[in-house]
Amino acid sequence: MIVFLKLGGSLITDKTRAEHARPRVIRRLAREIKSALDARPDLQLVLGHGSGSFGHVAAKRHGTREGVPDRSGWQGFAEVAAAAARLNQIVIDQLIDAGVPALSLPPSASARAEDGRLMELNTDAIRHALDHQLVPLVYGDVAFDAVRGATIVSTEDVFLHLAARLQPAAILLAGEVAGVYADAGLRGRPVRVITPGTAAHYAAALGGSHGTDVTGGMAAKVQQMLHWVRQTPGGRVRIFSGARPGQVHALLIDPAYPIGTELRDD
Repeated sequence: MIVFLKLGGSLITDKTRAEHARPRVIRRLAREIKSALDARPDLQLVLGHGSGSFGHVAAKRHGTREGVPDRSGWQGFAEVAAAAARLNQIVIDQLIDAGVPALSLPPSASARAEDGRLMELNTDAIRHALDHQLVPLVYGDVAFDAVRGATIVSTEDVFLHLAARLQPAAILLAGEVAGVYADAGLRGRPVRVITPGTAAHYAAALGGSHGTDVTGGMAAKVQQMLHWVRQTPGGRVRIFSGARPGQVHALLIDPAYPIGTELRDD
């Protein structure tokens, strides 16, 4: 069984403070992942993480998402890549320390975009990693762009590109909040299920994100994932809180475990 799990930038960093990681949270998540892998030998896991207050802050400063117009923009492109890689190193170190055989595979090494859309990404290394019981780790990163010169590709962009080729049983998005709320103030309980047919009811409540996010926040995530489930028979996505101990472990054991918000086709 192949499962994709994203550790959101809001979960593993403080997105209101530049380059402020949450090492204790990352360490706990790494242990939950290790425990789930031990309990489910059949689990093939593709991990991703957001760039949080590392990549997003740098990208907003340089406007990298919108493109690279001049030489100073290319300097910014390099700085954004370096910032995202710094967070990635923190995450990979904690995973290795926990005994997770994680292999970092930066998307920027092979990603090619066209006007902000990810069009190409080499998947050979990811397939080989899974074949050898490794855990490939991707993340939100810079990419060369045929129209803009350069852009940012989110972890969701990378996941959806890979999902078309690896066909995961589920995509799990672990963030700071407990799911998608019908109330913009995050009051009450998260919506249990959202489908393409009911998404319009929650559009006003989706909002953006807490802190800096150049890739669209919650609204963009929901829209992208609903497009995937519409195109993928049986495809399931779950948005949930990784801040609550045990929930990452529970969903890796059983991706249908009823927590957070499930996105599925009508």
